[in-house]
Amino acid sequence: MAAQMTPRKPVLPLIAAVALGGLLAACETYPMDGGFAPDPRPAPGVFRADDFAWSTASGRASIDGRIDYRRNGEVFTCTGSVGLTPDTPYTRARFRTLYGSTDRAAVPEAIVRTRTVADPSADYRSYVRSTTCDNGRFTFTGLPDGGWFIIAPVSDGGDDRIVLMRHVDTRGGRVSVTL
Repeated sequence: MAAQMTPRKPVLPLIAAVALGGLLAACETYPMDGGFAPDPRPAPGVFRADDFAWSTASGRASIDGRIDYRRNGEVFTCTGSVGLTPDTPYTRARFRTLYGSTDRAAVPEAIVRTRTVADPSADYRSYVRSTTCDNGRFTFTGLPDGGWFIIAPVSDGGDDRIVLMRHVDTRGGRVSVTL
């Protein structure tokens, strides 16, 4: 009895086709013109003057603020001027590092001073508005619409200084805020 042979299906071409498909799927594609478009979003923590330009305009908005910060029964009062910083990708990253939040915070001044931020030499001071704090009250007027960070140093009368931070949005009217 002669052994009958069954024809084998060619496996080698199938393996080659699967391997080639996997290789092509792993290839990276490139633009036809050879160039790459830059990412239009600024990297967080990178200072760009263009991001601050909106804040230099005059507007109809204002912020009326009041300091009413207490801790362990101690009343804290203003110990200097109150700053108003425009909300930009740079300041948002900076404040997240310094204050641990971009909404509101009360952090001891000594801790804020020990924290390191990206691009610490960037000079954005010309975009920061400042006003005095009299009897626990402060006002900013003539503001354009946008997001702002209020920074107010306070003290209990001793060496315990706290920096208060609060984010506010202006939209053509008066915003009242208590820190």
